[in-house]
Amino acid sequence: MLQRKFDQVVKGHFPNATDAKDTSIQYLGKMQIEHKIDISKVLMATSVCSDDINIPSTTFFNVLFGPFIMGGLGGLPFAGQTGMTAFAHHIPDGGSAFIFYGPHIGITLDGDLGKMYRPRQEDTGNSCGALMLALDRFQDGNYSPVINDDDYQQMKLEESLLPYREDILNSDNPQKAITEATYEIIDKKIHDHLKSCKGEFHADHVTLLGGIIINTDYGLDDYFDARNFEVIDMKSL
Repeated sequence: MLQRKFDQVVKGHFPNATDAKDTSIQYLGKMQIEHKIDISKVLMATSVCSDDINIPSTTFFNVLFGPFIMGGLGGLPFAGQTGMTAFAHHIPDGGSAFIFYGPHIGITLDGDLGKMYRPRQEDTGNSCGALMLALDRFQDGNYSPVINDDDYQQMKLEESLLPYREDILNSDNPQKAITEATYEIIDKKIHDHLKSCKGEFHADHVTLLGGIIINTDYGLDDYFDARNFEVIDMKSL
């Protein structure tokens, strides 16, 4: 009953979102049936936020090799070109690669975005914490992130989001807007790193699945709003 209620709430904000576990089954099926990919030889990489709440979101982790972790705070692929190159070198002989990427956002049964009930906590907490922190700081028109070694990832995340700041703050739902902007940043970086490192891949194909992870209550399934699914022919990239 509670899952059905969450389904209605989630789809009020993300109409195309589906249960994250169903999403896994759907896209694994597409890889096997439509693209003839042998999933027993697929190495998975992720570029999702390092938040612990994202680990059980999908069943990809139970089926594919890996994951190779590319993402840091917010889901940005902080592993960069070196990480993409290492990932390329780890793909099984005769196999292929799969990259699952995107930011995440919590939602409560009351429909509040950017919040969720975490395991064994009575009060709601931020999700994504890094994005909600950036949003809070962006309220100050004089604020500008300063890159430093002590908080490098958060500062780089905020720096990447600065061009979107006005649109985010002027949107009807800034929590959703900052998440959408982060997806665009991650998507571009993944594609850029693939192009710059294409010579390192000995696999013929790389499958991408990008979107937004939507966290619900502890014990309930998360959702995934897919934005991009493509099987890239590395020879023609």
